[in-house]
Amino acid sequence: MPEDFVIGPKLGVLVESVVASYRADARTQHIDRTFLPNRAEIIQLVNDLLELLYPGFIGRQHLTQHNVAFHVGDLMPRIGETLFRQIYLCLCYVEEGRAPGLNKHDTKECEDKARGYTLSFLDDLRLFREMLAGDVQAAYDGDPAALNTDEVILAYPGLLCISVQRLAHKLYQLDVPLMPRIMSEWAHLQTGIDIHPGANIGRNFFIDHGTGVVIGETTDIGNNVKIYQGVTLGALSFPKDERGRVIRKTKRHPTVRDNVTIYANAIILGGDTVIGENSVIGGSVFVTSSVPPNSVVTFKPPELRLKSRNGESPGRSDARPSSAPERQPEAAYLPDYMI
Repeated sequence: MPEDFVIGPKLGVLVESVVASYRADARTQHIDRTFLPNRAEIIQLVNDLLELLYPGFIGRQHLTQHNVAFHVGDLMPRIGETLFRQIYLCLCYVEEGRAPGLNKHDTKECEDKARGYTLSFLDDLRLFREMLAGDVQAAYDGDPAALNTDEVILAYPGLLCISVQRLAHKLYQLDVPLMPRIMSEWAHLQTGIDIHPGANIGRNFFIDHGTGVVIGETTDIGNNVKIYQGVTLGALSFPKDERGRVIRKTKRHPTVRDNVTIYANAIILGGDTVIGENSVIGGSVFVTSSVPPNSVVTFKPPELRLKSRNGESPGRSDARPSSAPERQPEAAYLPDYMI
């Protein structure tokens, strides 16, 4: 067995080197400042909120009509206290950036705002549950592999991500900094689905499979929309000011109207791009301009070539022969699930 490694006399040199790096670059340290939200506490808050939204499925089990009120009464104060504290710290963080040296005696305005924002958020808990019930049903109705709605709640990453996004979106609307993004990026880490908390998403939203989905900050999505894995609703370009800096808070991402289906790996870009209601966007297409209502958007199928590795006749192939005398309608090349 090797002997235990001992830093010994080099410790002082190493400490001074690391501390000097702190002094040299303020971008990666938070020293001599008071206010900062606690990431671990925010993640615990998200889990507590999910337990409140999906009683019996997440967190405590074996709830009954006799003890559920006690359960909610026990959970709600903890949620309220944590929510208030983290909103307060987020608001104070911004104020401290504007006025270095801010102390707790100068934060009355932040405290009042945090209290109001917390109550506004808690008042919407019933609305959150109504919205998420529609999302659960949309997932079950849209996926023939779903056993029941219980399986959707227990297992589907798309539901987890939209659940957290709807909570984070409320805080985004209240203009709470940092906290909404911490919440949505935690969901991104858990699911592989990246939905910015600023995205405005309507009722009955379903992400099937989900991995690799990206939905940008200024995206607007209507009701009854279904998307598949790998879809990007992104920005075509970033408008910049005269100094070359990105102009924020502009409409950079698409608008998707009601009853639209977007299949796997489709890329839709641009703030002026509108996908009309009742449209179908086929897999792997690239869209940068608006699509009228009731449209089906696909690309021409590629010509497939088939040859044997050993030089023998390859036999029958499902590939469309290059000598086909007549091209069939585009819809003929849509997978069955897209027709």
